[in-house]
Amino acid sequence: MIKRVRYIVCFLLLATIGFSPCRIYGQEIDAKKIIFSHIGDSYGWHITTWGERKIGVPLPIIIIDHSNKLNLFLSSRIEEGSVYKNFKIADSGKFAGKIVEVGKSGEITRPIDISLTKSAFALLLNSIILISIILFVARWYRRKPLMPPTGFVGAMEIFIMDINDNVIKPSIGENYHKFAPYLLTAFFFIFINNVMGLIPLFPAGANTTGNIAVTMVLALCTFFVVNISGTKQYWKETVWPEVPLWMKVPLPLMPLIEIFSVFSKPFALMIRLFANIMAGHAIILSLTVLIFITVAMGPAVNTGMTVISVILSIFMNCLELLVAYIQAYVFTMLSAIFIGLSQVGRRNVETC
Repeated sequence: MIKRVRYIVCFLLLATIGFSPCRIYGQEIDAKKIIFSHIGDSYGWHITTWGERKIGVPLPIIIIDHSNKLNLFLSSRIEEGSVYKNFKIADSGKFAGKIVEVGKSGEITRPIDISLTKSAFALLLNSIILISIILFVARWYRRKPLMPPTGFVGAMEIFIMDINDNVIKPSIGENYHKFAPYLLTAFFFIFINNVMGLIPLFPAGANTTGNIAVTMVLALCTFFVVNISGTKQYWKETVWPEVPLWMKVPLPLMPLIEIFSVFSKPFALMIRLFANIMAGHAIILSLTVLIFITVAMGPAVNTGMTVISVILSIFMNCLELLVAYIQAYVFTMLSAIFIGLSQVGRRNVETC
C-alpha cells in the first residue's frame, strides 16, 4: 500500500516535468539531465512519456542550409537522434542540443537556425496573453468611463496604480509620464512570464525569464532607454565628473568608473532576474528528483523523503509565486531608478 501511494505521488510530480514514472521508477536516473532538460530550451514541447510513447507538441523547424535552401518541417522528424534531410539534433560536442547539418563525408556543421523553439513559442503566447489583458481593460474603460472598476479590471487598476504611483513617479520625477508605458509593459511582461513558468501544464511551464537571452534583451531595452534619454548633465557627470582634477588627469580613473557603471547596471538587471527565476525552477525539480534518488535507500527512507519532497515542493511553488511578483517589481523599480538618474538636471528645472 505504501509503495502504491509513493508511486502515485511520483507519477503526479514527474508528469509535471515531462517524465513518466512508468519508465524510470525504481531505476537509476540522471538528475542533472532531468533538471536541465526542463529549465533549458528545446525544439519540441515535451509534455510527458507514457510507457514507450512520448507525448508532446512538435514545433516548426526553420533552417537555411549551406546551399541557401530554406527547409521547413516539424521537430518530430528529428527526435530520438533520427536524421531528416541531413539534419539532426547533436547529442554531444559544442553543438549539443542544437540542430546540425550532416555532410556527405560525415562532417558536422551548424546551419542558419531560425526555428520556433519552446521558449520562443512561450514568449509569443505570453505576449498575446498580455496584449489581450491590456486591450480588455482598455475596452472596459472606454465603455464605462464613469463606473468604478470591479473584479479583474479593478485588480489590474490596483497593480497599475501601485507601480505607477509608488515606483515610477517617485523614481523619475515630473517627467515620469514619458517612461511609464515602457516600465509598466516591462513589469507585466516579466510577471506574466514568471507566473506562466510556474504552471506545470501545456502551454505553460516554459522557463522564459530563466533564459539569459530573454533577460539580456530586457536589460538592453532599459540600457537604451536610460542612455538615449539621458540629459547633457548626465553625460557630463559620466564623462567628466565633478571630482578633484588628479582623479581625472592624467589617469582618467573616475571617468572609467562612471563609464563602467553605465554597462554594469543593465548587466546586474540581466543576471538578477535570470539567476532568481532559474534557481527557483531548479530547486523545485531537485526536490522532485530527490524521491527517485532515495529509492535505493529502502522503503522507509524513500517514503519519508517522498513526504518531505511533496511538502517542500508545495512550499517552494507558493514561494515562487511571491518571487514572480518581487522580481518583476525589482526589475521595474531599478529600471525606473536608472532612468531617474539619467534625468539629472531636467528634474530640477521642471520641479522649479
